[in-house]
This record gives sequence, structure tokens and C-alpha cells, in this order.
Amino acid sequence: MTATVQESATGRKTTLTSHVDPLPPAIVFHGGHNALSIVRSLGRRSIPIYTLNEPGADAHSSRYARPISLPADLPFAEAATRFLTGRESDFLKGAVLLAASDEALEVIANHRTQLADRFRLDLSNSDAQLMMLDKLATYNAAREAGVPAPRYWEIETADDLHACRDEFVYPLIVKPKLSHLFQRKFNRKFLVADSFDEVLDAYRVTESANIGVMLVEKIPGPDSQLGSYYTYLDEHGEPLFDFTKRIIRRYPTNMGLACYHITDHVEGVRELTLKLCRHVKLRGLASVEFKLDKRDGQLKLIECNARFTGANVLVAKAGFDLASFVYNRAVGLEPPQLTHFRKGLRLWDPARDFRAYRELSRRGEMSAFGWIRSVLRPQTFPVFTWSDPKPVLASLQRRFRRRPN
Repeated sequence: MTATVQESATGRKTTLTSHVDPLPPAIVFHGGHNALSIVRSLGRRSIPIYTLNEPGADAHSSRYARPISLPADLPFAEAATRFLTGRESDFLKGAVLLAASDEALEVIANHRTQLADRFRLDLSNSDAQLMMLDKLATYNAAREAGVPAPRYWEIETADDLHACRDEFVYPLIVKPKLSHLFQRKFNRKFLVADSFDEVLDAYRVTESANIGVMLVEKIPGPDSQLGSYYTYLDEHGEPLFDFTKRIIRRYPTNMGLACYHITDHVEGVRELTLKLCRHVKLRGLASVEFKLDKRDGQLKLIECNARFTGANVLVAKAGFDLASFVYNRAVGLEPPQLTHFRKGLRLWDPARDFRAYRELSRRGEMSAFGWIRSVLRPQTFPVFTWSDPKPVLASLQRRFRRRPN
């Protein structure tokens, strides 16, 4: 409700009231640090936020969150799908449903017609989104589009390994086709092999877990050679904004998730991203990561995410509130103008970056002084903020509970 004061010709003031429809709620579906950043961005606007996530998720602990409980006897994706498509979610009809993980993206893509009758969904091409979830399909699409990528091999059986043995270049990444399934089971994104015997061992591990894999050449060089381009592709495939960032460090180094990012201008990633996304007709959010291969000077594709990423809080801090951008489009409001972002801002995960430093130190690649100097500057943190401290307290509490007595 809003109130306005009008003054008549006689000088008498009268108050007029008008009713304004409240903003529809949002359901933040799964995710980690990115889900928490979405909750905070929309919660600050007094939008009701419901979190559909696994027990213990950071987003559940936010002051803005209204956690949704799911049956504990079902796998998360199955329980969430039943909730979203069943009568239990009737009270949320008309809410904006936002995917914050590959698993959530897959559920929405596979049930889009049914979910669109109940919720407001972001613009998307489900076939293209599912293609980007499949790493082999992504690399095949890049080859068709003329986007450089590392050398890779499609592996279906152990016989394929032996047939390609003489072509392999080491180290090799044993990369799951569907990384979210692999990460849930093994708590890592991929395996690295330095010999054919290690390739065989890694293949047997993934085969026993019934997870399809591909082999990818590992591009040499530090994690600082990784850079990403973010945009939103409208109904015509046109990018509505341009955002780029770089990785400073990952943990484990050269293979883990990023623990230190910086906003920066990254030359060349925009053109390659649009080439790939237009080829597959991707719509909505897109974030594509490349690594500079200094052997030939080319940027080469690493992966494509058609959703909010783990660095979403940094993107927002730099001036591009993607949660509000997507939400506003979904409810028919004017999205915020995203024209210029702040460069040189950093996102730092202290605990994981300290482990990265120790790993680099053991290899003689970083001194204690060098690490301290790199982090002694203003930082954005993935979980901690003074205005919403509960998630970091809950995270610390879980960590101490896991410690052996």
C-alpha cells in the first residue's frame, strides 16, 4: 500500500491511499554459495524467498529464507520434483522458480511444461540447456561452431581406451559427461591421470558408479589463465549485458573449484561465447569459461553454465544483480540496467584458498609473503556478511560437528 498527500485549492491536505500488488515470491532451487547470494539479493527487496535445498544448505540459514522441508527418505532431485509438481506446492503457485544448480536446471528442463503451469519460469531453450549439462555434447557443439577446445576423446568402453591409447597426451582429465552426478558421488569435478594405467583405474571407478566419461587434454599453466564471460541471451539470442572475470586460484590447484576470483576485462571470451551460444540457440543466463593455452595463444573452452554460478555474489557486488535481473524479467518488471561493472573486485574463500596456498607452497610456487600480499585487500566473501551472519555461523557449527573427537 502507498500513500500520497494532495493539497486542495483551499489549502486543505488530504491523504489518498492506493493498493500495490505485492511482489510474487521466489523459490531458490538448490545450489550452494550462489543460492545464498540469490536469497540475499531478492530478500533485500522484501520479496518472500523460499529455499528448496538439501538439509544444512547455507541458504536455509539466511535471515531472508523460508526453508521448505522435503522427505528425507528420497533422493533430493526426486523429492524436489514431487514437491514442485504436486499439491504440496499449491501455496506457491505463481512464484518465480530459479535454478541454482545443474541438478535443479535438469529438473526444470525435463518438467518445463508442467512447471510452467504452476510457476513463473525464466526464458530458456531446454534442449540447449540440457546439451550444456552434457560435457561431451558441449565439446561436440563447440567443434561444430568453430570454438577452440582442448583435444578430447569419447569413451564408451574399455576397448575405446585401448584403441586410442597411442593418441593420448598426459596429463589427461577423466571428465564426467554430467559433472553434477559425479560431484555428488565423489565430491570433485573430475579425475586426473598421468599414465595409461591411471586412465584405466579412473575409468573403472567411473564405470562402477555408472557415470559416463570423456577424456580431455589438460591445458598446461596456472589457474590464473582461466577467464569467464557472463551474459543473458534474449528471445532473439542477443546478449543483454557483458561481464567478465578471472580466476586467481582454485583448490585443489589446477583441478578444483575456484577459491579466489577477480573481476577484470578478459579479452576474446565474448566473441567465442556468443559463437557457441548462438550455435546451440541458448537462451537466458549463460556463463562460459575458457583457459588460455600459451602453446598456441588460443582461448579454449572449459565449460558452459546456463544458470547462476558460484561467483554470483561477486557479479552482484560489481554492480550486476543477476538475481533481480532474472526475477524482474520473469514477473514483467523493468530489469536493472547492466552496463558497466566494477573491475578489480575480489571474491575470496579464506579456508579453501589457504589450502591452495599450502599446496602451491609445497611445490615451491608460492611463499607465505606472496600469499599474504595477494589477500591483504578488500574482499567479498562467499558466505559471510555482517547484515546476514547466520549462514556463516551455521557453516562453522557444521564443520566443528564433523571433526572427530
